[in-house]
Amino acid sequence: MGREFQEYFECSQIYACEICRAHLSSHSQLISKAFSGRDGRAFLFKTVINGKLGDPEEQTLLSGLYIIRDLYCKSCDLLIGWKYDKAYTNNQKYKEGKFILERYHIVKIEWDK
Repeated sequence: MGREFQEYFECSQIYACEICRAHLSSHSQLISKAFSGRDGRAFLFKTVINGKLGDPEEQTLLSGLYIIRDLYCKSCDLLIGWKYDKAYTNNQKYKEGKFILERYHIVKIEWDK
């Protein structure tokens, strides 16, 4: 079994895995920086690439009860955040299908195009 194919963003601001630098998301996909993760600050993104999901589980977080799936870097298996599958509270439904990336486990890469 070889390495998995990776996707890449072609833009000037990328969020990548802190260990292997696999591209995870871009600045254009960032919704909010005002979230909390397991290890501190976290960011909410519309989409994430080069990730693999764990099994769904019910989890009570600061803002309510959710079904979430852990999100791992598909290149190095680092636990980088989670995906919201279902929010049980109506005012939290906007999170469904979105991703949390924990700030502690990602790096921002910037360059001029």
